[in-house]
Amino acid sequence: QVQLVESGGGLVQAGGSLRLSCAASRITFSISAMGWYRQAPGKQRELVAAIFSGGSTKYADSVKGRFTISRDNAKSTVYLQMDSLKPEDTAVYYCNLVSSLPSRNYWGQGTQVTVSS
Repeated sequence: QVQLVESGGGLVQAGGSLRLSCAASRITFSISAMGWYRQAPGKQRELVAAIFSGGSTKYADSVKGRFTISRDNAKSTVYLQMDSLKPEDTAVYYCNLVSSLPSRNYWGQGTQVTVSS
């Protein structure tokens, strides 16, 4: 079974930075994409950022210019550098992996990010 383990969440003041990591293990297939979703209290889960096998990236409008997604050389670990954090970034952040051939979705357990004002 694929395992996704997130780390790097925590409490930070507005304007501060955090870096989230997601390490994937037991990978025996090609990875189509990896990314981050988040869900805040009372809100729907939303895509924050994704990076695709070809290297292209996608960001939510609310985080463009502040967050940067990247991956390691093996393409089995994804990072989310979060700068200029705002209280509205407070949420549980979930790592997501999409495999190729066949296409399947895998999820981590989530890591809490709290930004104080």
